[in-house]
Amino acid sequence: MAKLLPRPPYSYREDPAVPAFDDAGPVAIMDGDCALCSWGARTIARLDRQGEFRICPLQSSTGTALARHYGLEPRDPETWLFIDQGQAWSGMEAIIRIGERLGKVGRLASPMRVLPKGLREWLYRRIAHNRYRFGRSDMCALPDPELRRRLLT
Repeated sequence: MAKLLPRPPYSYREDPAVPAFDDAGPVAIMDGDCALCSWGARTIARLDRQGEFRICPLQSSTGTALARHYGLEPRDPETWLFIDQGQAWSGMEAIIRIGERLGKVGRLASPMRVLPKGLREWLYRRIAHNRYRFGRSDMCALPDPELRRRLLT
């Protein structure tokens, strides 16, 4: 598993390889071809009542550039990012933080914190490497209007 490069908050703003994007709120960068990730994107859109979250397919120019900025390989099935207030997280930590940020039902991910970090990340890697067993889905093809409003490309 590639390790997320430590970067100062908002460092991507100074990276000429990263296109400018709306980072006023949290951004989830995930596999746009994965049915499980597409479900996650729709869940974020449904639970985020304030409309703060943005969703970015990893296959987009912005998603690919952000992954590379943080030292991750965009084609690696383990690549998944969450950026909030300019700070980035990956793997299971990203999923837990998204759930906590969403609150209410989203906090169901929080109990994962009781597991040792190594076990949490092992579990994440198992899911990531088998994600297409859940099916394939183009997140951007015909998203619902709430998801479409949040998509970054």
